[in-house]
Amino acid sequence: MKKTKVLRRIMIFWTLFIGIGAVAGTIMMLVASDAMGMTPMLPYFQVLPFADVLFQNFIFPGIALLIVNGITNLTAAYFILKNKKIGAYLGCIFGITLMLWIVIQFIIFPMNFMSTIYFIFGALQFLCGVAYIVVLKRYE
Repeated sequence: MKKTKVLRRIMIFWTLFIGIGAVAGTIMMLVASDAMGMTPMLPYFQVLPFADVLFQNFIFPGIALLIVNGITNLTAAYFILKNKKIGAYLGCIFGITLMLWIVIQFIIFPMNFMSTIYFIFGALQFLCGVAYIVVLKRYE
């Protein structure tokens, strides 16, 4: 039972950390992309489909970040906090989602420290999610 509590707390941490971070990143993209020095990144988006429509500013990437990594992880955190088993599965899935998001960044942008760290965070979230699911199944 102690393992369950520890893994639950770890999953709450990862889902809240990534979810709140994505919300903060969205706000920066929508409100202060120029002030944060993000504008020089826009040309890198030109390799993507519909770049001439969707990637002339940070509105679409910001909304995508909010939906893909923000709302999803906050939803998983909610379910984990409510002790719903679906939260463990969602947290695990959203760790994979974060890794896929970062792989796309690796294709678009030059390698950088922040993307590499977030890929590792996604892997840790996934692995902790798997461990949490295994422990939950053991105590069913």
